[in-house]
Amino acid sequence: MQSPIPGNAIIISTGRCGSTLLSDLIAEQSDTLSVQEFFMSVEPWTDANDVVSGAAYWSRLSSPRLELATLFRIGLAPVEVCYPEDGRWAGRLIELPRILATTLPKISSDPDHLYDTLAELVPRFPDQPVVRHHQTFLDMLTTLTGRRHWIERSGGSSHVAPYLLKNFPTAKIVYLTRNWADTAQSMSRHPSFQFLQLRMESLGRYGLDPFQVAADEPVPEELERYLPSRLTAQTLRERGQDVERYWGLCAFLASEAEQAIADARPRELLTMTYEDLVDDPLTQLGRLGRFLAFDDWETWAHRVVGSVQARPRRQEKAPF
Repeated sequence: MQSPIPGNAIIISTGRCGSTLLSDLIAEQSDTLSVQEFFMSVEPWTDANDVVSGAAYWSRLSSPRLELATLFRIGLAPVEVCYPEDGRWAGRLIELPRILATTLPKISSDPDHLYDTLAELVPRFPDQPVVRHHQTFLDMLTTLTGRRHWIERSGGSSHVAPYLLKNFPTAKIVYLTRNWADTAQSMSRHPSFQFLQLRMESLGRYGLDPFQVAADEPVPEELERYLPSRLTAQTLRERGQDVERYWGLCAFLASEAEQAIADARPRELLTMTYEDLVDDPLTQLGRLGRFLAFDDWETWAHRVVGSVQARPRRQEKAPF
C-alpha cells in the first residue's frame, strides 16, 4: 500500500519494553504525529482485506473494545487509558469508543471535539479494504493536526506484526526489544497483558478465545470463569502471580515479530533495545531521530534525553 504521506513509521514490540516512552518522546517532535495504541485497538485483522464502507469502518472505531470494557467493569483500567475525567464518557467508560481510550487523548487536549470531527469525516470514506481505511484514517489525522507524517506504536504489536509488515510495506519499522526477565515481570502486573496471556493460553489449550465465544456456544467448565461476563479482578490478579506464564508470552510474541520481519524484509528497519536506550540514551535517541528523518534530530535528542531513566534489571534465567 503506497502512502500519500511519506516518512510514516511503525514501532513494533512485545510491549512492556519502553515503547510508550518512545512514543511520548516522539510526540515532542512538532512535525510528527505520534499515534498510540491504534493498531491493537482496531483488532481483529482477520478481515483486513475485506471491502467495507466508511460508515462500517467508523462503527468499529467508535465502538467499545470488549477487553477494555471488561477491565473497566472489574476496576482494572490500564494506565495507558488517558481519557479525561471530565470527558463525555467519563461516567460510562464501559461504553467508551476504542479510539478515545488512548489514541485521541494522546493527540488532542480536547479528544471529544476531535472525535466529533472524525465522526463527520470518516463515514464519508469510500468503500475500500480495511487496511486502506487504516491508512486513510492515519493520513487524515496527520493532516488535521498539521503534521508531516505519522508514527504508530501499540503495546504488544508483535502479535499483529505479520499484518502490519504485509499491509504497510513502505513504512519504516522500528523493532524494540527488552530482556525477557524484566518484560515478563512487567507483563504479569499489567491487566492488558494478563488478558492477552489468558487468551493465548485458552486458544492453545481449548482452541477457544473466551472473548470470541458466541453467547450460546458451549465452553469447557474450567474456561467459564474467564468469560467476559464472569471474569473478576481477583481471577486476573491470581493469574499474574505465575510469572512463568509471561515468559511464554514473551517468547511467543518475540517469535511472531522476528518471523514477520524475516519474511517481509522491510526496506527500512531499525532495531533497538531498552537496555541500550537507558544505558546511552543520547546515542540511541540520535539513532532513532536520524532513522525517522527528523530535520532537527540532534536538537530533539538533547531536548528529550532527560526523560529517559534507568531501571534496575532482573537477572533471572528462563524458567523453562
